[in-house]
Amino acid sequence: MNASSTPSDIDARAWTVDAIARLHREAARSADTHLLHAAFPGLPGIDFYFKDEASHPTGSLKHRLARSLFLYALCNGRLLPGQPVVDASSGSTAISEAWFARLLGLSFTAVMPASTAPAKIEAVHALGGHCELTGPHACPQARAREIAARGACFLDQFGLAERATDWRGNNNIAESIIGQLQRERFHEPAWIVCGAGTGGTSATIGRYLRYRGMRTRLCVAEPTGMAFARAWQTRDHGAHATHSTCIEGIGRPNAEPGFLFEVVDKVVEVPDAASIAGAQLLEHHLGRRYGGSSGTNLVACLQLAEAMLAQGEQGSIVSLLCDRGERYDRTLFDPQWLSRSGIDPAPWVQRLRAIVDGEAAPD
Repeated sequence: MNASSTPSDIDARAWTVDAIARLHREAARSADTHLLHAAFPGLPGIDFYFKDEASHPTGSLKHRLARSLFLYALCNGRLLPGQPVVDASSGSTAISEAWFARLLGLSFTAVMPASTAPAKIEAVHALGGHCELTGPHACPQARAREIAARGACFLDQFGLAERATDWRGNNNIAESIIGQLQRERFHEPAWIVCGAGTGGTSATIGRYLRYRGMRTRLCVAEPTGMAFARAWQTRDHGAHATHSTCIEGIGRPNAEPGFLFEVVDKVVEVPDAASIAGAQLLEHHLGRRYGGSSGTNLVACLQLAEAMLAQGEQGSIVSLLCDRGERYDRTLFDPQWLSRSGIDPAPWVQRLRAIVDGEAAPD
């Protein structure tokens, strides 16, 4: 034993080594997510691919992030044996973090807005986590920091996502997409489309594309008037949203530290009603229900495809299916909830179907 080490230090290091090994074993057991292909008659010459991140064990893209955040905390000595864990989340990250906390035998608290879809809150509880709900004017991150000050490990997805993820490889989402496209006719996509919640996914994809020397461009699909679009235009992290959104997981009110503007080539803003219509269209074409942010991505994909065809271009566009749509059965997919919220996706459904089917758009 090192003269400066105590038995408790040795025990803590042994626990950390074991915890990291558990996370690596879990990653090895988790098969890669499917890349689904679609072609629409109204957009000939464009191949669409959808990375089905909802097929992760915890049902969303955030499974990758949660594992990375736990590994980052462990490898930096921030997470100790038996230490409670806390994070701020609108739901999907919290579900994944609760799952990994249970894997490591740790208690977990999610601080989330009270407006979070009820099914997400229930999923955190089912995994043994605790949810602390905040009001419309409260800051979940600030409350999570208060809890951490009492001894919990703050995973801090919004502050650490872009640095916790290995963007060079190690089966990150960008490497997985490019690898799965190798036998396709347009194996180097014209565009990859994703949303911006923490900024971790867009940072990972944008960095990886440059690392590989690829010509593929990156588009962020953003609910109308939210912080990333404002900040991207001015390269100002002090920018704030000018609207609110019901699309959970993306569309931040403030520009998060992980937003890397320089790796993003285009931002497409999408109204909430169009995002919901996009989610309905995905269900129609893919036979499964996905969340509102997946619909946001689809609308951006269709806009990019129209622009490519107008310029006489062919190619492929890749996007993400971010989480399971069943989590929004009592919100985005509930006609009564939509009516109470003053949202009518029907005109957008008609418009999007006209695009994919090659029909004249309704007046």
